[in-house]
Amino acid sequence: MTWKAIVHSAMGTRHEQRGQPCQDYGNYRIEGAYLLGAVADGAGSAKRAEVGAKIAVESALEAIAQELTRSFSIPLHGPTVPSYEEIEAIAPALFTTVFEEVLTALHREAHEQDHDLRDLGCTLLVLLATPDWVAAMQIGDGFIVLRSGEAESYQLLFEPDKGEFINETVFVTTEGAIDYMDVGVQPCKSPFLCAATDGLERVAIRLQDWEPFTPFFKPFEACLTQLPDQQDRQDYLKTFLESERLNSKTDDDKTMLACLYDRDKQEGL
Repeated sequence: MTWKAIVHSAMGTRHEQRGQPCQDYGNYRIEGAYLLGAVADGAGSAKRAEVGAKIAVESALEAIAQELTRSFSIPLHGPTVPSYEEIEAIAPALFTTVFEEVLTALHREAHEQDHDLRDLGCTLLVLLATPDWVAAMQIGDGFIVLRSGEAESYQLLFEPDKGEFINETVFVTTEGAIDYMDVGVQPCKSPFLCAATDGLERVAIRLQDWEPFTPFFKPFEACLTQLPDQQDRQDYLKTFLESERLNSKTDDDKTMLACLYDRDKQEGL
């Protein structure tokens, strides 16, 4: 029984043509029965967006791990995990602290490098999952999709925050951003999870009703289930995100984190 996860960021053709770096970032940590994951999309108008995105993701992952242990006395490698009811009760406070720690890290970077805080602007999507439940937060656009091993269909956890105008959203550095933070907890047995930046929205989500597009997600669930080698799984995602076919449909940067808890596999197999 183990978590499997893959993550990759691919530069969009628009950024390549403009000589801009990839401004997305994603990462994850597997800690015992827990999967901690995050993705971020740097604001196109932010001068150091790629730096802000990486700081946001890494500080969020560290904040979750520290906060679970320090404030809630939940050992990451303990013999048991909190119940759905227990995590539901603490999730708002947990993710509020995560947001505050991320913002503190961005303020520190802005001060040390003499940047405006807005130069580090980014969205942020964070996952905390166990074999039995998923807790998540989201600020800005992008999407988190999940499927319980018992369910037939995929579920969008939050509707992306698109703001009032086209290409407008909320960033971690936006004044009052915490008021726009979505927090959710779902019971989910042997979950498949996908978190991605908005460069994949139009190919993964049916925008008229915000329904996940099943044919998009199934191959990645199959990849995690059927490919035995981690490098092969990682290469599968990389090839897809950098493909000409995908780039013909979206010119934005793209980051995707896909995770699966496989009760049938032992660690290292």
